[in-house]
Amino acid sequence: MHGFTIHVTALYAGLLGILAIVLAGRVGIRRTRFKIDLGDGGNPEMLRAIRVHGNFIEYVPLALVLMALIEANGTPTWTIHVLGAVLVVGRLLHAYGLSTEPGASLGRLAGTSASFLVIAAASLGAIWQFAAG
Repeated sequence: MHGFTIHVTALYAGLLGILAIVLAGRVGIRRTRFKIDLGDGGNPEMLRAIRVHGNFIEYVPLALVLMALIEANGTPTWTIHVLGAVLVVGRLLHAYGLSTEPGASLGRLAGTSASFLVIAAASLGAIWQFAAG
């Protein structure tokens, strides 16, 4: 490869992109099953599917942007792999936890914590890289 690359982050973006499609598809299936065109129709299962997808969309893009930036600025490949793996596993745990239980669950807590950890670590890395010049 030549020049500017963020190929490790691209791997995790691809994996998470597939997960995004799966989560969106789960919303669509429920819309068809419950005949709900817009919103959740007061259906708790529909609401959970919407929130699983929505939460993914709220946090994953920022995590990936931060990972790409620190990768482009020279963060070691292994570090990006760790962040990416934690993010993917975290999002799977969150989706499973929120999909199977309406309230708090271990999967939801672990998934949210993993996502926040990746965002925090990559944010601190970006700030460190800026300060280091």
